[in-house]
Amino acid sequence: MEKTRGKPGGLVTWRSGAGPRNWLIGAGFSLVLWTWPTYTTVWADPTHSFGDKILITGLTVLFFACYAVGPLYAWSRKTTEDRVRAAVLVVLALLLSNGLVAVALGLAALWTWTFLACAVAMMPLPVRWRFLMIAGLAVGSLLVQGLNGQAEAGFFQASLVLSLGFMMMAFARQIELRQQLEATRKDLAVAAVAAERDRMARDMHDILGHSLTVVAVKAELAGRLLDADPGRAARELEEIEDLARGALADVRATVAGYRGVNVVAELAQARGALASAGIDAELPGSVDQVPAAHRELFGWVVREGVTNVVRHSQAARCRITLSPDGVQVDDDGAWRPAVPAGSAEPEPAPGTSPWSGQWSGRGTGLDGLAERVRQAGGTLSTGPSELGGFRLTVVM
Repeated sequence: MEKTRGKPGGLVTWRSGAGPRNWLIGAGFSLVLWTWPTYTTVWADPTHSFGDKILITGLTVLFFACYAVGPLYAWSRKTTEDRVRAAVLVVLALLLSNGLVAVALGLAALWTWTFLACAVAMMPLPVRWRFLMIAGLAVGSLLVQGLNGQAEAGFFQASLVLSLGFMMMAFARQIELRQQLEATRKDLAVAAVAAERDRMARDMHDILGHSLTVVAVKAELAGRLLDADPGRAARELEEIEDLARGALADVRATVAGYRGVNVVAELAQARGALASAGIDAELPGSVDQVPAAHRELFGWVVREGVTNVVRHSQAARCRITLSPDGVQVDDDGAWRPAVPAGSAEPEPAPGTSPWSGQWSGRGTGLDGLAERVRQAGGTLSTGPSELGGFRLTVVM
């Protein structure tokens, strides 16, 4: 049998809360309602000695203690296997205590079988087991009462055992379904938090990865120009400062839940980043053909594509193409996919193209972008470019 951990607030938090309280209140009222006539009959019957009266009362109290506490004990177990094991032990205790009551009280003890059926119905047992035990109690009531010349009473009690037993089974099932829904709601909430954490991590990578790449390129360029062209080096340093401030603003906007990425701004930044890296840029002059609903996503594609071109491609030329339903980034470099830190960079097999499928490593940025595109209902593909390097394509 599968062993599953009980969740907080599992089927019912049987040690505290409304579930146990209502069950115990109901058990108390049932005890008073159904056993008071039995008690008065026993204590008013002169044929019973005082010792017999004490014994019958004690055994009855023992049975009802098992009836009231047994289901709570079984449901308090942590795993499904432990619950079933505990339920079997409780049922055996109920049968034993009820048998002792029957021996001491006689035929009048058959009324306790109604409570026995209700307790069985509430046990964490397979439905088939509960059904068979309740049906067995109903048939037993009918036979025992009939053999003692009380067929009408036997039929009434059998009907009562079946109706109350099945009603309690339905009640237990409703509680189970309600608590399963509650557990599922909690699981979904945890999954939503994890998904949001992944989204934030992806956004931070995309924002800082691009900005820091450009900063590194510009810093290297400024370092080379300090002696040859101090004026241009100063301008590069000013642009680095602007980029750092912009990256900080992007991070703050992302943390606040407002994404400021759009394709217009990213194309403008791409032009500067490619120029700083010494890469000729072929960029669209207008984004009017791009629907407003796609501009943020296309901005992310341009950002990630240009970041990869600057960082990995060693390209001399980069071309970005926009259409109403797609964006494409091409370069002519000797592109190599990013690999995890500490891993050896894969090489294509001799005589094969890097794009033959034998060499398909992708970095974190492309994986995050692919997930973003998938969530937006589009598809991302990579492969060789007609320029001779790498092609990144997103189609909606």
